Amino acid sequence: MDEQAARLGLALRQAGIFDPPVLAAMQKTPRNLFVSETYQTHAWHDEALPIDCNQTISQPSLVAYMSVALKVSKRDKVLEIGTGSGYQTAILAHLCRRVYSLERHSILYKQARARFHTLGLSNITSMLGDGLKGWPQQAPFDRIMVTAAAETIPEELVNQLKIGGLMLLPLVEKNPTQPIAPEWDRAYAIQKLVRVTRLEQGFDCEELIAVQFVPLIAGIAK
Repeated sequence: MDEQAARLGLALRQAGIFDPPVLAAMQKTPRNLFVSETYQTHAWHDEALPIDCNQTISQPSLVAYMSVALKVSKRDKVLEIGTGSGYQTAILAHLCRRVYSLERHSILYKQARARFHTLGLSNITSMLGDGLKGWPQQAPFDRIMVTAAAETIPEELVNQLKIGGLMLLPLVEKNPTQPIAPEWDRAYAIQKLVRVTRLEQGFDCEELIAVQFVPLIAGIAK
């Protein structure tokens, strides 16, 4: 693992990631634990891989970029929407005080919880739930990371941020000449990663990079 982690660290630096806490978190988190046996030979490569429930684990360079862009500190309380494999959750756990993570797929939720236990990540609290509703019982949050693409900025999530808090999410880019893609096709629409800052009145939105994420869907999967 040490050699593979070192190679990953080099790849991340070549991709423009130089934040020391994020690099340290990426190198100490065994990505092979978060992918199936089928993809073990690709686990440390900088590429997205399939996981159960037609979801994906993002490429490490994007996980690192998003972790830097969220500007997480050791004092922060973070909400993650979309636990998935739990890889991004684990990275955040090394960067902040506590992570609250929501997942709509029962299989992924159970798998991720087992991985957190194996890694001894005691500052993660996860729950099976509807990500669009957030986690109001634990609000307000310093930071929110959404790992699925929304069509609009979810107001309910913004309202769970502290004033001055940040939210990072992929947003489907609207084209006035075309209707918004249906849920099953939204993953193929043009998406931009945006950083939202909650203000005293409303919020500010900053566009970052082009991304490709699965759709953000309401409710718990059956």
